[in-house]
Amino acid sequence: MARAARAQEEIRRFLDIGAVQVAELDLDGDEAVLRPGPGSPPVTTGEVFVLVRRGGRPVGTLLGRVPEGADPKAVLANRARAACGPAVLGGPGKPPFTTVVVATRERAGQLARALDSLLAQDHPRFEIVVVDNAPVTDETRELIERKYAERVRYVCEPVPGLAAAHNAGLEAVRGKVVAFTDDDVVADPRWLAELTAPFAADAGLGCSTGLILPARLTTPAQVLLESHGGFAKGFTPRTYDPAHPPGDEPLFPFTAGRFGSGANMAFRTAVLRSVGGFDPATGAGTAARGGDDLYGFVRVLAQGHRLHYTPYALVWHHHRETWRDLETQAYGYGAGLTAYLTAVLVNRPALLPAFLARLPRGLAHARTLTAVRDTDAAGGAGTPGDHDERTHPWPRRLSRLQRRGMVYGPVGYLRARYALRAAVREKTARREKTAQGEKTARREKTARREKTARQSEKTAQGEKTAREAR
Repeated sequence: MARAARAQEEIRRFLDIGAVQVAELDLDGDEAVLRPGPGSPPVTTGEVFVLVRRGGRPVGTLLGRVPEGADPKAVLANRARAACGPAVLGGPGKPPFTTVVVATRERAGQLARALDSLLAQDHPRFEIVVVDNAPVTDETRELIERKYAERVRYVCEPVPGLAAAHNAGLEAVRGKVVAFTDDDVVADPRWLAELTAPFAADAGLGCSTGLILPARLTTPAQVLLESHGGFAKGFTPRTYDPAHPPGDEPLFPFTAGRFGSGANMAFRTAVLRSVGGFDPATGAGTAARGGDDLYGFVRVLAQGHRLHYTPYALVWHHHRETWRDLETQAYGYGAGLTAYLTAVLVNRPALLPAFLARLPRGLAHARTLTAVRDTDAAGGAGTPGDHDERTHPWPRRLSRLQRRGMVYGPVGYLRARYALRAAVREKTARREKTAQGEKTARREKTARREKTARQSEKTAQGEKTAREAR
């Protein structure tokens, strides 16, 4: 009875979470420019989640309230000047030729929005590859052919799973750097240049990641997810070097979630190929549920390459909208975490001693990630706060699902490997059958040609005999 009452109370409080406006505020000296977030209406009275820029670059976020009758720009600009850091000097430098890979599945509307933002990038030289993962309709291919044919390349990957799709994109890459993002983002115009320029400045860099902020906070689920830390990793650039492990990261490199997320990451193409790409038994769309991006980060670091996080490479992410989506996401996060660790150890057994040495602290870290937090602890509002600081409400139901996912993750990964082997066998059998059919067809065609030739020769010989008889 107590559990049912607690669940009802959590649901009530969840439904009481109000919408939050999303906006951008660019500070340039005494001037300020306030814009709504991508796809949002102009800012009005009420709570506003604000990205603050200086010189066009992100420097922080704040949560402000615009009183009735007040000027939103004046209110938010005053708060931003007091709360956010100084301007960031210097441009990103000249980025290398880059291929952007976007994996998608039956979401043509969202994909078109993402592609429009990608085609507006100020990067000097890039290409875009869309990977259609295990499609059941021709909707994505038709969209590319109809609207983006000359500007976007289309690849179809029949094996389901985000990692398999990313690997198919990796095979098609022509750029020195490959960037990955999702079909549910809107990329800032400077995203690609900021994300890839560090590769030109650091020959030892294998991977870079960037900032992910919410495009909309209109439903309780979107607000709650962002309150839990969202996807953002702060506003301080940082380089992770396996030769000099960070002193404040005792679990390095296994806390890969600290480094970034798959919606905003880039790799030096040769480096990602050298580690075999992503493990196709990880990622959304497989029994493992996730972890493909984290696997890529750890494999690159384990190979001795550096990873750089930059808050200046920004994409706006459209969070899922319902409580059911949150349940799926919570379970998937837990499963993906332990699935990717299993994948790393299976594919790189030499890391096992380091992993076991960090295991006790890792378990404590996992408990912290999935801790239940009283909804009253954040003032009862459930509104976004400091990024990557999980001090905000997180219902018991979602906490339990994360922990169940963690228990399931290794099993899910092994199931995904088994399913992948079966899919590869089936794919190989189809190829062999097709090849055998083509071989048989060629033999039959050759036999028909030889038969025709013999008949022609026989006819010619008969005609010659008839002429000689005359």
